[in-house]
Amino acid sequence: MLPTAENKNLIQKASDLISQAAYCVALTGAGISTPSGIPDFRSPGSGIWTKYSPMEVATLSAFRYHPDRFYDWLRPFVGKLFGADPNPAHYALARLEENNLLQAIITQNIDALHQKAGSKNVIEVHGTYQTLTCMGCYKQVDTNQEILNDLLNDGKKPYCPHCGELMKPDIILYEEQLPAEKWRSARQEIMACDLLLILGSSLTVTPACDLPLSALGNGAKIIILNYSHTHLDDQAAVSLQGDLAEILPLITTKVLDEKK
Repeated sequence: MLPTAENKNLIQKASDLISQAAYCVALTGAGISTPSGIPDFRSPGSGIWTKYSPMEVATLSAFRYHPDRFYDWLRPFVGKLFGADPNPAHYALARLEENNLLQAIITQNIDALHQKAGSKNVIEVHGTYQTLTCMGCYKQVDTNQEILNDLLNDGKKPYCPHCGELMKPDIILYEEQLPAEKWRSARQEIMACDLLLILGSSLTVTPACDLPLSALGNGAKIIILNYSHTHLDDQAAVSLQGDLAEILPLITTKVLDEKK
């Protein structure tokens, strides 16, 4: 990101808003993880849905009726998730939380990179690849190294150790509802915040894209940091386009330096 005067002013304004906020919450999307090598879903040319049809591979029906096709799609994606490391943007959020300047992260991502970076209060509204649930007895198990090795190296689908039925990763597919408890927690955080950081989200996926509207309706200010423009830019206190792995650490460092 070029250090223009306008960008410097926006970075300063964002840091001031974070410093002054009584209750700050972050909403993160795929754009915060693309610097870690994880592809997003919708970017022209590089997004996952430019190569696959989500209705063919990423629905609950596709999993039930064509599990081989589902796992063939999921296998390389999970390989990228498992091999990815947090980038400076993830660590910047963890530093804000550690200093009591960020109260919660609501994430649309399933990569667990926030937790790997050290963030504690992470609400995964689209689920996680780190657990699986049996489609027969509904017992939940951790995605351990053996399961990952069998899937990534040999293409073996995971079966339940309790009843032998096929297991499904706990990621939310099309045709599935968001986990009720997670969504309730996300809504509570949104209604509590007076500042919402929207990081790496195009704000096009429902119902998560409705959360900023709820925050605005409740009187909160919003900061939008994303690669491209969103439909809420004109309602944001700060809107800045660029690489989050560059922008967010600059803002965090300024906030923490001025706190000393």
